[in-house]
Amino acid sequence: MRWNLRMKAAEQGIWKSAEMRRRLAEAGLEISAGKMSALWTGTPATIRLDDLDVICSILQCSPADLLICEPDKVAAR
Repeated sequence: MRWNLRMKAAEQGIWKSAEMRRRLAEAGLEISAGKMSALWTGTPATIRLDDLDVICSILQCSPADLLICEPDKVAAR
């Protein structure tokens, strides 16, 4: 599974994690700077569905846009 947050954010004109964090806060989701950095730069091991819902709302996308399946990696295991 590949995390596609930065690409979806860029499509909405959000280029920095601080801007994404600000927009999430405006929507009622307070994320620490450390957690935001982890979401921005890597693939989260877990994510709360409520948080994912807010992220999708901000980015005007669906979870399928953020979580890209990579079946080749599964088959290679």
